[in-house]
Amino acid sequence: MSSPDAVKFSLRNYAAVVAILIVLVMTVLDVTVVNVALPVLASDFGVSDSISVWIVTIYQLLITMLLLPVSSVGDLFSYRRTFLTGVTIFTIASAICAASQNFTMIVAARALQGIGAACVMGVNIALTRLIYPRNVLGRGLALNGMVIAIATAAGPTIAGAILSIASWHWLFLINVPFGIAAFLIGRRLLPQNPVKHTKAKFDYIAAVENMLLFGLMFFTLGNYSRNGGSSTTWIMLAAGAIVGTFYIRRELHKEAPMLPVDLFRIKLYTLSIITSVCSFIAQMMAMIALPFLFLSSYGFSSITTGLLMTPWPLATMIVSPIAARFVERHNAGATAAAGMAVYTIGLLLMITLSSTGISEWNVAWRMIVCGIGYGMFQTPNNIVMVTATPIHRTGGAGGMQSTARLVGQTLGSTLVTIVFSIVAGQTFRSVHACLWTAVVFAVIAGVFSVSRKSRPLN
Repeated sequence: MSSPDAVKFSLRNYAAVVAILIVLVMTVLDVTVVNVALPVLASDFGVSDSISVWIVTIYQLLITMLLLPVSSVGDLFSYRRTFLTGVTIFTIASAICAASQNFTMIVAARALQGIGAACVMGVNIALTRLIYPRNVLGRGLALNGMVIAIATAAGPTIAGAILSIASWHWLFLINVPFGIAAFLIGRRLLPQNPVKHTKAKFDYIAAVENMLLFGLMFFTLGNYSRNGGSSTTWIMLAAGAIVGTFYIRRELHKEAPMLPVDLFRIKLYTLSIITSVCSFIAQMMAMIALPFLFLSSYGFSSITTGLLMTPWPLATMIVSPIAARFVERHNAGATAAAGMAVYTIGLLLMITLSSTGISEWNVAWRMIVCGIGYGMFQTPNNIVMVTATPIHRTGGAGGMQSTARLVGQTLGSTLVTIVFSIVAGQTFRSVHACLWTAVVFAVIAGVFSVSRKSRPLN
């Protein structure tokens, strides 16, 4: 029987999760609510719609560029301190966003928010692994995924509710009390890093190379989606390839590299990263393309379209914790493969819908199938990825996991733009081309999942 001290210790550790979940909600909501508010912000600051997108882009760009460097900081020094620094930066930046008087000021504040979000995202998985015992780690990762799904689904509704009764400033001010609460809870309850017997120094050159590589990659994809194969696109692509070559060659000879090339020697981890990228491409392509199908081809209203997009994340939210408990005693790789198979079936069911006479229910239950499949896949895949690596490299592994998600989402959105430009003016065919492409990537993700063998957590 557990002693009272052991029970108390466990409760303290589980309570620490509250700090992580609060900040996860804040960082996810900050993308979705700002997306909804972009037209209002563009009007208030007197900029065009295309220029206003920088309010979103700069935030995502800074996160992508800094995830691996801050993960390395967490591995070398302290996940807890990195997390608390990120919460502080994000909270202060939120207040600055709310106080912004011009477009330049809010873009700069959003960049600062991106830095804070990167600090949190870069170490949240590492902290989760330290808090939860291995046999229930899946539940912790599933809880993270469930909270992200809820925030994603609720974001547009929350933004609409706030904007209906208050100004856009409150979209950012609401972060401040939650940020303070997360900092106080985290400072008291978050665990310290495991003791290490060797000391390593932070690699500033690698950090610069990492930021250049992912920054150039992000800009190249964005520029290609807007302007096609322009000279600027090819110049940035060449520059990114050169920086990437030097970066990878330099990291190959390090014991604990910032870009975790050493972890790619672990077959299970490598397969999980590839699977993750492919799955997020498949997810993003469908999530971006389907609203066009609902609005333009099926004739649903904007409100109905928003409601029809909701069953997917809700189904994922419900299924994820069930999948997490299942893989405590069963093979996580096989479970993830089954999930991707169900997701593929969901996409194929969407493709089989005709172009006329579609009811809301016919769409909704197919979206539920997609959500169930993704919920069966996501948490088991994350569990395989995290537990395949040494615990002292969890920061780098977690940072790479988040990077894989961002890369997959960016590639997915870029592919949608390319498909829509190729099949211009034919929405039904364009969306179906995107869904078929998503099926291909989902099948690839499923095949790689089948090839993995991982033991149960117990």
